Amino acid sequence: MRELLKYLKAYRRESILAPLFKMLEATFELFIPLVVKQIIDVGIGRGDTAYIMKMGGLLVLLGIVGLAASLTAQYFAAKAAVGCATSLRNDLFAHINRLSYAEIDRLGTSTLITRMTSDVNQVQTGLNLFLRLFLRSPFIVFGAMIMAFTVDVKSAMIFVVVIPLLSAVVFGIMIITMPLYKGVQRQLDRVLLTTKENLEGVRVIRAFNRQEDEMRRFDGENSRLVDMQVFVGKISALMNPVTYVIINGGIIFLVWTAGKQVDAGIITQGAVVALVNYMSQILVELIKLANLIINISKALACAGRIQKVLREESSIREKADGAVPEENGRTSKVEFRGVEFCYGDSKEPALSSVSLKVKAGQTVGVIGGTGSGKTTLVNLIPRFYDVFSGAVLIDGQDVREWPLEQLRSRIGVVPQRAVLFAGTLRDNMKWGKKDATDEEIYRALSIAQAKEFVDEKGEGLDLLITQEGKNLSGGQRQRLTIARALVRRPQILIMDDSASALDFATDARLRRAIREETEDMTVFLVSQRAATVRNADVIVVLDDGGVAGMGTHRELLASCEVYREICLSQLSAEEVQ
Repeated sequence: MRELLKYLKAYRRESILAPLFKMLEATFELFIPLVVKQIIDVGIGRGDTAYIMKMGGLLVLLGIVGLAASLTAQYFAAKAAVGCATSLRNDLFAHINRLSYAEIDRLGTSTLITRMTSDVNQVQTGLNLFLRLFLRSPFIVFGAMIMAFTVDVKSAMIFVVVIPLLSAVVFGIMIITMPLYKGVQRQLDRVLLTTKENLEGVRVIRAFNRQEDEMRRFDGENSRLVDMQVFVGKISALMNPVTYVIINGGIIFLVWTAGKQVDAGIITQGAVVALVNYMSQILVELIKLANLIINISKALACAGRIQKVLREESSIREKADGAVPEENGRTSKVEFRGVEFCYGDSKEPALSSVSLKVKAGQTVGVIGGTGSGKTTLVNLIPRFYDVFSGAVLIDGQDVREWPLEQLRSRIGVVPQRAVLFAGTLRDNMKWGKKDATDEEIYRALSIAQAKEFVDEKGEGLDLLITQEGKNLSGGQRQRLTIARALVRRPQILIMDDSASALDFATDARLRRAIREETEDMTVFLVSQRAATVRNADVIVVLDDGGVAGMGTHRELLASCEVYREICLSQLSAEEVQ
């Protein structure tokens, strides 16, 4: 929590003024029972109407000044809470974007979304209430007790007994509920994960007619969340009735004790009313404090979860020294030197003893069965992951020595999953190059075999693309993501199974266009199709994380059993040769 308090530094003035104005309001509130006492004892006791009007006016004035102080405190508290939450949300988003694939894989997107939304909002609410009530409520409670002693010492001793009892109840329930609220937030993560999986996989769910199963699964997770919330709610709900019982018991005992003193002429009726008012003030403030503590318990649980994410350090670290000197020319050579890599806590390596050299300007085909490590291999080039041992080198320099911006600016990546963003086609293409001209974009679209369908839509580069490109077919989305990578004219182009949704004719035209238009690029073609990689300068065959063979199509047919089996399962006898 201490690390999160740094966000209050920018709002130091508001954080001080908010509780001060609340305490000012509380001070005026503490004088009200004394004014009422004077009205009863002096005004009503003597029948002095002028005095009653005078003191009544003072009550109105105290109320107006207290309201003004309260509104001012509300303003400063809201400004500090919203400002801190905004800064926290911005820093959290930036921090998540700096994490490597490894941390994001481990934390999970549903968890990160909960931290960014629900948890930050809960921290904002807790901070707002803290600034407004955390000083005011104790100030009223102990202030009322002190003021009660100024009225009558003997009767005020009841306050000395009641306040510790109430404090024990309030803080005892807080200690019990804080870990329970953490469990509620963890279960909320699971509900969000179930929701996310269902929304993203809605087509698969319907294709297998599993709607009822998924509804039951969601109902199970949601029911567990409800049960946990009800359980912790029941414990929290004990706070109000228990505090009411203690306070009302105190009031009964107070009236009984003070009543006997009134009969004995020790204190006045106005003093009894003042004492009861002070006890009522304590009741109201402790209820507020109880609700405040419940909200602070939630906020602290959420703050701890946010802090845990902020403490996550990216496994991808840049060296502080300067940039790597660029070699002359546009092409880049790539080398894998004894590379070993594992995902997370997996005992089996995803890549094992991978060594290969790729000359500048070569087209490299990467092929292998599902889970053979194809995507893992190419993800090491832009340093989305770091190798466990060995090294990946570009132009003879270890990628870990490169500043990430400099490294990734020379690499174009077309991922397996075609991801587009809401906006115009032009906006999406400029992700590859911010200052790309329309001519450069159309050239990339032409190479990617996307210009034809873009022209057919009749809107040109102003074509509106919905979220994730849902208004386009799978093949159209893939071609646009290829074009986006080509717009920047990268020195290294990585195409990770990015033509799987294309028909064979379009795929053939795409491969031919890339071969003709990217002579100055080092190209990595990852595919499970033998036809896609057969004309590559070098083909790397992966099997169970290791290199099973490397060479041209003809060389591998003669020397690599794995490659030969892939070709025979996909191509005719004439095509194989």
